[in-house]
Amino acid sequence: MTKFRPLHDRVVVRRLAGEEKTVGGIIIPDTAKEKPMEGEVVSAGPGARNEQGQVVALDVKAGDRVLFGKWSGTEVKIDGEELLIMKESDILGIISA
Repeated sequence: MTKFRPLHDRVVVRRLAGEEKTVGGIIIPDTAKEKPMEGEVVSAGPGARNEQGQVVALDVKAGDRVLFGKWSGTEVKIDGEELLIMKESDILGIISA
């Protein structure tokens, strides 16, 4: 990936692939699939400044698997890869292994 570094409390997320078929085995075509709301953090900014001007570090880091809101983030294409840039507050939580 290009040397792209998000600023402040922004995070770059790669969507994880959604399910290709239903529990019953029916294959879902691309046009009917919902975009997954789960992803992996590619990179994270240094953090936001608080009222005293100090940088407060983010709770997420590169490699974390996260869950985010359905309409969260801005879709961008970096080096041909589709990624999302969102604020840390758009992330609902970290999924532990």
